Amino acid sequence: MIQFKHLLAAVGLACCLCPENMQAAQQSEDSKMDQFISELMGKMTLREKLGQLNLPSGGDMTTGLVQNSPLADAIRKQEIGGFFNVMGVEKIRELQRIAVEETRLKIPLVVGMDVIHGYKTVFPIPLAMSCSWDTVAVSRAASIAAKEASADGISWTFSPMVDIARDARWGRIAEGNGEDPYLGAAMTRAYVQGYQGNNLKKSDEHIMSCVKHFAFYGASESGRDYNLADMSRIRMYNEYMAPYRAAVEAGAGSVMSSFNTVDGVPATANKWLLTDLLRNEWGFNGLLVTDYNSIGEMNTHGVAPLKEATARALNAGTDMDMVSYGFLNTLEESLKEGTVTEERINEACRRVLEMKYRLGLFDDPYKYCQPERAKKDLFTKENRSVARQIAAETFVLLKNDNGVLPLKKQGRIALIGPMGDARNNMCGMWSGTCDTDQHGTLLEGLRAAVGSQAEILYAKGSNIYYDELTERGATGVRPLQRGDNKQLLEEALQTAAKADVIVAALGECSEMSGESASRTDIRIPDAQQDLLKALKATGKPVILLLFAGRPLDLTWEANNIPAILNVWFGGSETGDAVADVLFGKVSPSGKLTTTFPRSVGQVPIYYSQVNTGRPDPNPNEFNRFQSNYIDCRNDGLYPFGYGMSYTTFEYGEMRLSQEVMPKGGNIKVTVTVKNAGNYDADEIVQLYLRDCYADIARPVKELKGFQRISLKKGESREITFTLTDEHLKYYNSELKYGYDPGDFQVMIGPNSRDVQTKTFKAE
Repeated sequence: MIQFKHLLAAVGLACCLCPENMQAAQQSEDSKMDQFISELMGKMTLREKLGQLNLPSGGDMTTGLVQNSPLADAIRKQEIGGFFNVMGVEKIRELQRIAVEETRLKIPLVVGMDVIHGYKTVFPIPLAMSCSWDTVAVSRAASIAAKEASADGISWTFSPMVDIARDARWGRIAEGNGEDPYLGAAMTRAYVQGYQGNNLKKSDEHIMSCVKHFAFYGASESGRDYNLADMSRIRMYNEYMAPYRAAVEAGAGSVMSSFNTVDGVPATANKWLLTDLLRNEWGFNGLLVTDYNSIGEMNTHGVAPLKEATARALNAGTDMDMVSYGFLNTLEESLKEGTVTEERINEACRRVLEMKYRLGLFDDPYKYCQPERAKKDLFTKENRSVARQIAAETFVLLKNDNGVLPLKKQGRIALIGPMGDARNNMCGMWSGTCDTDQHGTLLEGLRAAVGSQAEILYAKGSNIYYDELTERGATGVRPLQRGDNKQLLEEALQTAAKADVIVAALGECSEMSGESASRTDIRIPDAQQDLLKALKATGKPVILLLFAGRPLDLTWEANNIPAILNVWFGGSETGDAVADVLFGKVSPSGKLTTTFPRSVGQVPIYYSQVNTGRPDPNPNEFNRFQSNYIDCRNDGLYPFGYGMSYTTFEYGEMRLSQEVMPKGGNIKVTVTVKNAGNYDADEIVQLYLRDCYADIARPVKELKGFQRISLKKGESREITFTLTDEHLKYYNSELKYGYDPGDFQVMIGPNSRDVQTKTFKAE
């Protein structure tokens, strides 16, 4: 009988969740929302509607002064729809109280924050997260970030950043998922699902996602932030659009427009981009918000002064104005002049109110303002444990000659380098919500891991840069204590002399990547380069632990250092996570999602190149009148998808279920992967396609599938991918989506370079 009841319950649940019932329930909820908001807007004045479109920055305010702040005064006047950059549930609760208890219409506020890779518990930077190729882990990290942020009063995150980035000079490459649109789309879906959950209205542990930056910001010319991004429509659709569209399809509640121009028009006021494409072609019905003061910056672009820029942004489809106050202060006059319509103002206001409705703020304005949650849900032991596990998945082993790694817990190990004891730099860029004094250092993590089995010696070894002014600009808000350059090197060599093996913790510091952190020289900085060369000259084994927020030029390091483990910036649990991998508790499994160049002169560089009519026939020598360089190979130092392990994976012969894919049919691609080494480990099996002949020149290969698998030593597993005609489609010269019947190559391997290839025909 008990089993029968369970069966009835399961059947009932299945009936409730069938597509027809789900669609009907959603239509009913949408109808209720429309009626509620229509009635509310019927009571609103024009000024109150414009107030909902205004999103100022709160800064952060001292507790006790909130009720007397300019922000609180603006709330009483009903001149803002929400705010961002205010931290702490008590402050936010007081501001929300003013909104719902001291105003005429009692409309709740939405509170935003750049929760980019964690809140109090900090996860690896997004570029590192993408190197896990683990969408489940990404979704879990976003879910924890949402739970912590929501416990502290935040209901909206300006994340994920999904711009495709192929230029290592651009600092914000650290915020995204790398160079590939297929992988970027997969990661985007995971972030949106993690942040928003399955029912935002009913959950107080999930928050609204805001996908950014729409669009093409990652293609910033010369790698300089806020710069021009210009490309053809074909390139937009085939190489850059997929992650943005994936966000819309995943149900992202909001989208942020980008700083750059698109076809010469700032994205914030680009009607083709915001309305024709995003809303009409893709069906996005959520909120569209500007980036910081981007309406105001249209004046600097040389496009329009604030009043005209504001009207153009509204007419293009923008709903909410971040910081410029253009919507609040100029639209009333523009309405009188006839350059904007009341209908469009109402549409924008409705979308702001719909956002608040979907968050459940009209049902309970204080749902994100529960002080008891802030006391128990932030930086918990459980959250930190997840962050430690995920961080270890993101590290990429680039080199390991003669099995130098993993290290044995024995003898004397010298940890040398400015990142070895840099507590405030482990979290990486965009982590202003964290408390760095609670983070462990790398030194502490290594010492905790070895206990009494080995001795960890330490010396800083060098400054980040020789020049103090350059370092000050690079380290920003998280400076490291400087020392005398000569003395630091002497101390490092004295420490190294006592050790059996040297672990060099070098690279970038946390603020050398991220917003407004572009670099023309993407090598390890000068003082650290000299330190590494001096350590190599000791003749002792040297392991480079590379801290970075971007691909670096590691040509010298690859030729001279026996082991390189790229640990990016692993978040609040970096120290312990690095120790887990360094000493073999966890085998490294991360794979690069950006190509590492041999020289800055190669960038932008990416694996999915389109052949010229004269592709380089031999990368090992210069070939006159071919598409190559006089002084450098074309290919990167480390290819997309690359990453080593402590074990060895053997790939069997790839098999196709048939040699012809019928129209509307599929082909199964199978390969057996064996863990032939001595460590249990994870492998990321990658599948690529090439369209041999098409309407337009197509890339030499494109990622179309991947599977992250765990294999015990000696274990084999058959991996199968199913290819359909959807995998073959692209946008042709007329921007029509489809494929050309004919020959295709399918490739499988551990990275984009080392693949086996077979050909099939698509009908």
